[in-house]
Amino acid sequence: MLVKRSNNRLDVLAVIIVLVVFSLVTRLGYLQVVQGKYYGGLADGNRIRLIPVMAPRGLFYDRNGVLMVSNRPGFTVSLLPITGPVPDDVIQKLANILSIHPNEIYNKLNQHSGSFEPIRVKGDIGPDIVTKIEERKNELPGVVIEIQPIRNYVNNELGAHVFGYVSEINDVELEKRKSEGYKSGDVIGKFGLEKVYDKSLRGRDGGGQVEVDVTGRPVQILGKKDPAPGNNLVLTIDSRIQKATEIAVDEQLKFLQTKTEYINAKAAAAVVINPKTGEILAMVSRPTFNPNFFAGGISTKEWKLLNENPHHPMDNKVISGEYPPGSTFKIITGAAALELGKVTPEEKILDTGYHWIIPKGNAMGEALGWINFREALSKSDNVYFYEMGNRLGIDNLEKYARMFGMGVVTGIELPGESEGLVANRRYKEKVYQEDWYLSETFDAAIGQGFQLATPLQMAVVMSEIANGGHRYRPYLVSKVMSPSGEVIQTFGPESTGKIQLSDKTLSLIRESLREVAVEGGTAGELFSNFPIDIAGKTGTAENPHGSDHGWFVCYGPYADPSIAIAVIVEQGGFGASSAVPIAKKIMEAAFNINQAAESDKAAKIYKPHTAL
Repeated sequence: MLVKRSNNRLDVLAVIIVLVVFSLVTRLGYLQVVQGKYYGGLADGNRIRLIPVMAPRGLFYDRNGVLMVSNRPGFTVSLLPITGPVPDDVIQKLANILSIHPNEIYNKLNQHSGSFEPIRVKGDIGPDIVTKIEERKNELPGVVIEIQPIRNYVNNELGAHVFGYVSEINDVELEKRKSEGYKSGDVIGKFGLEKVYDKSLRGRDGGGQVEVDVTGRPVQILGKKDPAPGNNLVLTIDSRIQKATEIAVDEQLKFLQTKTEYINAKAAAAVVINPKTGEILAMVSRPTFNPNFFAGGISTKEWKLLNENPHHPMDNKVISGEYPPGSTFKIITGAAALELGKVTPEEKILDTGYHWIIPKGNAMGEALGWINFREALSKSDNVYFYEMGNRLGIDNLEKYARMFGMGVVTGIELPGESEGLVANRRYKEKVYQEDWYLSETFDAAIGQGFQLATPLQMAVVMSEIANGGHRYRPYLVSKVMSPSGEVIQTFGPESTGKIQLSDKTLSLIRESLREVAVEGGTAGELFSNFPIDIAGKTGTAENPHGSDHGWFVCYGPYADPSIAIAVIVEQGGFGASSAVPIAKKIMEAAFNINQAAESDKAAKIYKPHTAL
């Protein structure tokens, strides 16, 4: 009986053992056959990493083939999570070496949760940081050094507001652009042409399949795909004129700040355009910034200096700065008065220093006596143009201002362009709930009061006078080219309107503007002996917050214009003394005045061309 019971117990135990073994074999088979790929992937994830290689961004060339924006190799610190979360002590040590807050690293890790790809922590580190990390590599498992292309703005601040800058994509941008193929860690254009042409400039990232050891360090390359560089841009900018314009603006601001009354002249803008095409040859805004600071990650200190500067160095004042156009607006007032028959070229108006209806007068009470249109425009007489405003009325002034393209964006491809403001009844009624007064028409007629314009808008106005009335959309890029040199896209002159003025009116305005730049004109002191004939108009814009702003707009050569210029100097005082010197230096560079003998000046006139 006992023997039988023992045998039964052994049978039960044997069955249990068989069932356990069967379960283990079945589970093993399931893991190997059914889930083999899944667990194999996890194993490879602990051993194999996909290391992306950033594509070099496309290059920027000026119109003559001069390289202005390129790329350079730089060291980037990245983290490779090995088998789990990166230890806190590793994050703390790395943060100390990089002189950043540990939270910056934690934030990046959270953004890449569950990824086997390297997480870029800081770009463009110096050799000293590389050395420190290599010396302590055993304490920093998962920390690797990559070589990535870093954006290089060849001449630092030169052209900063045209080129813009690049930086790592943020969470808000990523959320908007995920569907376009953007991913966390991407470096994208944030401003200027870098932003506008980002998709074309980016290229296609490459990468490698790399086997790593237990510390995350690469030991073997298993596969590789080379990155494809982005497309290149050929700009309308002439680097020689761009540099001359920047130097001229900087020197003039420095000079003005030595004068007690102009010590706050710390901001300015200048733009040079081909009036026959709309090509931008130079664009300068001051103060400025160095876009290279952003390429490797701008420091908190550097960003604070830029962000807290009261003169806003990140603003492109050429397209976003809105200023009363001052006496430069008299070009439009004069055109309207002549075209509508409110005055004849020969009629003389008595300037006693003040207008006889409303006692508004000239600067410092100057009285010019009996003057005609030509004298009034060349000497910038306020009283004469107050009377033109009186005869025209605000509605006609508005009509002609809009005909010249005021009050709307010019259409340049840069983001952030302002519309300016054309003085009109509707605006005042809407904003202030008040009626329009004659004194405000007087102000509008000389570019004060509600009138606002950007420097680019005034350059376009001057171009319209220079080229016979055609308005062209300003543009900065002439070609998009592949890395191999194939032309992918071209851009050229694009007409956006035409001012309806008779040849007689245009001729008289041109002749009057020519007299501005000869002896007796408001710009004659500097331009009377200039070897190239030019036409221009000075302006002074009232500023309730400090000294007046100085304007100068001009074009040349007078007979066959190839460039038009607009300059404004914030708190620089009279345009004749603050803005004209800048324009003269730009003209000298454009026409090679300093390099050419005056006897041979005609052969040296600058003619825009594209070498690429």
